[in-house]
Amino acid sequence: MSEKKRFNIEYEIKSSPRILYTFLNEPNGLTQWFADDVSVRDQVYTFTWDDEQQKAKLITIKENKLVRFKWMEDDPQCFFEMEIIQDELTNDVALSITDFATEDTMGERRLIWDNQIRYLVSVLGA
Repeated sequence: MSEKKRFNIEYEIKSSPRILYTFLNEPNGLTQWFADDVSVRDQVYTFTWDDEQQKAKLITIKENKLVRFKWMEDDPQCFFEMEIIQDELTNDVALSITDFATEDTMGERRLIWDNQIRYLVSVLGA
């Protein structure tokens, strides 16, 4: 099995960090753009897409700044992280995504994030 590599993508988002944050860590916020359904219990989020469930543990959280999840069935070093970055001078807000993929799936993973974030932007009305 080929090794997963870490990658990072950044998206400019016209939203306040506080509002954006609710879409990254609250089940009803995540349901609006990330998955068909999201539930949470004891820091474990269950994401549902087309009746298929995947569980991820919330391993790091910084209010209005960052969430990091670890898929329960993935390699120990793999996680996905969504970090809100605000430029101190311009106050521009960006969402930085860190994820892992194999060489073969890298393009596909990036495309999935592109689509999800485009959806998030439309939900935010940004």
